[in-house]
This record gives sequence, C-alpha cells and structure tokens, in this order.
Amino acid sequence: MSHLANRLREGTQKSHTAAENTAFMKCFLKGIVETVPFRKLLANLYLVYSTLEEEFRRHQQHHIVGKLYFQELNRQQNLEQDLAFYYGENWRSEIVPLKAGQAYVDRLKEISNTDPALLIAHSYTRYMGDLSGGQALKHIVRSALDLPDEHGTTFYEFDQLPTLEAKRDFKDKYRQALDSLEVDEETVERIVEEANYAFTLNRNVVDELEADVRAVIDPHVFELLTKQDRVGSTERRGHPVTV
Repeated sequence: MSHLANRLREGTQKSHTAAENTAFMKCFLKGIVETVPFRKLLANLYLVYSTLEEEFRRHQQHHIVGKLYFQELNRQQNLEQDLAFYYGENWRSEIVPLKAGQAYVDRLKEISNTDPALLIAHSYTRYMGDLSGGQALKHIVRSALDLPDEHGTTFYEFDQLPTLEAKRDFKDKYRQALDSLEVDEETVERIVEEANYAFTLNRNVVDELEADVRAVIDPHVFELLTKQDRVGSTERRGHPVTV
C-alpha cells in the first residue's frame, strides 16, 4: 500500500492554507463575490479542467493514471453550462485565458507528455476540493449573486454524486484508489511535490483576479477583509476549500 492519500493530505496542508489566504479567497469566503471576476475564474477553470480531462482520457489505459480516471468527476460540461449563463451563447469567443491560467494549462500538457503519473496530483487537488470545500463555495456564490434556481453554479454539481453521503463514499473510494497504486517512494514524493505546485498554479490564477475584486470594494473594507490570515481548513478539520 502506497499510503498516497495520507501523504498527499499531510504534504499539501501548507499549500492549502496559502491558497485559502489569498486576498481573492478571503473576500470570497466572506461573501464578496462579483460577477466579472467570478466568470473570469470559471473561464480559466474551464480551460484547466478540459485539458486535465482530455489528458486523463488519453492516458486511461496507463497502469497508474488509469486507476484514477473517474468519469463521474468530469467538470468540463458543467462549466460549459455556467459559461453560457454568465457570458451568453457565444461564450467560446468571449473567454480569454489569464496569463496564470495559460501557465496552468501548459503545465498539464507538459507533464502529460513527460510524466503522466503527475496528473494524479492535479486530479487530487482539484476534484477532492470540489467535493469538499467547493460545496460550501457553491452556497456562497448563490447567495452573493442572488442566482436563479439551477443556474450559475453547475460547476459545483455532481449529478452522479447528488448527496453528501454519496460524495463522502466516493471520496473514500478515491482515497482507496490512491493507496492501491503500485508506486515507489520516489514517485510518491514527485506526486506530492506536483500537488503543491498545483496549488501554486491555482493561487496564481486567483492572484491575477485580485485587481478585479479590489475595483469593486472600498479600499478600507478590502484591507479589513484581507489583512488577517485564517487557519487552513485542512489543518482545522480536513475539508479543503479550493475554487
């Protein structure tokens, strides 16, 4: 047994905390969500997830990567629905990758070509976050933007895992799949290292959106919201919050 699930959890705690303490996320968690930066975020996540999922499909017969390929996790189609809601039906011609978003996509393509086992690190950081803290973010978005029913937060919906129990059971299944991988210590260390880098890539995306958030918040309020760091959710109770 590789114990990769626990190694990933423990090995990325500091990165979780750093991601949750970006100015963007501090505002987000306080209910400050504005349409323009949020839709830009979704656009860049669409580029990231569509790339990640394409590369996982490409390697689904890989002796390591294939064991972590779960189609029920795929986010691409859900994000397409959200982008049509926020940008309109011509959303494909409207969205533009941020510099950090393009770097994220480029990294996924690079490791897919050179070391596909590292894709597991990105799957872990993205999907486990979506199934955990992402569910709380959904409610924040819906309240902040006063969204109509069944619109605007499809990204956070998992049709095949509709209940909290189903999500919890799947996360157990996912961790078991991680632990079942026949990988040596060097590979475990590389996957953990890549998971930390995945958090950095995600943090760079939201940092690039900080100016859009600042533009719509009183400077004094922004300072109050962002000056104090929070205890990371994985350090506190084991439920990561990632956008």
